[in-house]
Amino acid sequence: MILSSLSKATKATIRGGLLAISLIEVWSRFAILRMKLGTALTLRDRAEWLHRACAIIVRRLSMDVSASGPLPQDGLLVSNHLSHLDILLYAAVMPCVFVSKSDVLQWPMFSILARCGGTIFVERSRVHAVHDPASEIADALRSGIRVMLFPEGTSTDGSTVLPFRSAFFEPAVATGAVISPAAIAYTVSDGVEADLCYYGDITFFPHLLTVLARRRVRGTILFGNEIHVNNRKSAARAAWKEVVAIRERIAGAPIAESEFA
Repeated sequence: MILSSLSKATKATIRGGLLAISLIEVWSRFAILRMKLGTALTLRDRAEWLHRACAIIVRRLSMDVSASGPLPQDGLLVSNHLSHLDILLYAAVMPCVFVSKSDVLQWPMFSILARCGGTIFVERSRVHAVHDPASEIADALRSGIRVMLFPEGTSTDGSTVLPFRSAFFEPAVATGAVISPAAIAYTVSDGVEADLCYYGDITFFPHLLTVLARRRVRGTILFGNEIHVNNRKSAARAAWKEVVAIRERIAGAPIAESEFA
């Protein structure tokens, strides 16, 4: 109640401080885990650490997240992408390893969180670069770890779901992994969902401060049923259709048409 009565600049400052303290705390926990396990630290250990770390950060920032639907136990999980908050909220709900664009390595503070959490980085500006981490994704899938993917290749303002890049689905098809769709949506008391979205020419740090100043940010995640296909193009198209349908359900509005390549 006290925080809600403060100015946006003050709220952003306070929450920024809480975020910094929380990040130092979770990094310290990772350092202890690393010293304890050493070379025995597995990708599953990293995913579990990231899950606990993001749960702490979401709680400290007074953000709410609700999740419903059939939570997949393993396989490739695909979702629409709106904001850097997506990573925090999905990881707070479940242990998973993310496939992320290499741009995340330039994000202050969050780059270390991503590295420690076992994120598989993809250089999406090069056509063939997606094949470089394919073996890492396949290995993670074979080990029974949930792999979280945002196959639009970028984030949007929520008005559409961009066509999914089929190359991202090849490791799942090759390993016979389960593919599960999901979607995320946001509400905020003093604004609209697009205010939280990180898209276009928006820069990271000013946007982060804007998000930290918002009141009662809530994320809603809905998981869908498994998709069964035998090639990557069919997987991408089927997953896209399901994510669009789920997104429309939780956003309460139709998604703008986006031609699937």
